[in-house]
Formats: sequence, structure tokens, C-alpha cells
Amino acid sequence: MNGKIKDNNEIIKVAEKLKKSGKMIITTNGCFDILHYAHVRLLEKAKKEGDILIILLNSDYSIKKVKGLHRPIILEKERAEMLAALECTDYITIFDEDNPLKILKEIKPHIHVKGGSFILEKVKEEKDLLESWGGEFKSFDLEEGFSTTSIIDKITNTYGNKN
Repeated sequence: MNGKIKDNNEIIKVAEKLKKSGKMIITTNGCFDILHYAHVRLLEKAKKEGDILIILLNSDYSIKKVKGLHRPIILEKERAEMLAALECTDYITIFDEDNPLKILKEIKPHIHVKGGSFILEKVKEEKDLLESWGGEFKSFDLEEGFSTTSIIDKITNTYGNKN
């Protein structure tokens, strides 16, 4: 397994060590199912906010609960490996819950970043949690025209009925 990919216990220890050495920890989370341009842009922007970018990746189990039985398209191990290949990615950890609250509480990043496709009511808990230890919640505008759902729809509409 790639050295950037850590289980939850490992990433907690890594984050503690990095913070003690003065590094600013940035986190972001998501499914990253069918990695696309908007994902890469979000991760590059997030990395510029601090020293270390930790991606909190929804597990296959978590995605099924959130997105439905037909997702994910790409399994968690492969999604994690693709994300690890990006230069901006320092570490990745996979979580099973519907949201990243549990792992965020353990890592206590300086900044948690979201892309523009989130619903504010759904991330209010994340924002409040970050603020409870003086962390900051940041969001970046949506990259118009790019979403996993629109890619799936385009593939289905274009190739779905062909043999």
C-alpha cells in the first residue's frame, strides 16, 4: 500500500507529530468517485492553505449509505491510490461514517476545506466542530460543469443503450 495511505489510528499519530513540529494541517473530505478536474483543483487549492494536506476519504460502505447502492463506481483502494499519486496529497485516510466528524475530532486540523458542491446545513456540524478548537472552515467555489454525477449521466446517456 502507498505510504501516503494511513489507517485512522496512524493518521492521528502522524497529525500529532506534524503539529508538534509546527506544520499547519489542512483536511478535506469526499468520495472522489471518478476523479475529475474539479477534484484536482480543490485539492491543489486546499494544499496551498497550509503545509500538510490530509484527505479524509469516504469508504465504499459510507458512499453506499450516502449515494446509494450503485456507488461507488471505483472502489476505495483504487480511489485512495489515485489520490495518493497526486503531488498535492500528503496523506489519505478512509472513514466509514456518513460524515468525517469522528476523524476530524481526532486530527483537529487547523483548516478544513470543502468544495462548492456541499449543502451548508450538512456541513454546519463540521464548521462548528472546527471552531470548537479554534480551527477554520473554508469553502471554495464550485468548478462549474464538473461533477461525478454529471459524468455518470453523460456516460449512461451516451453509452448506456449500446451493446
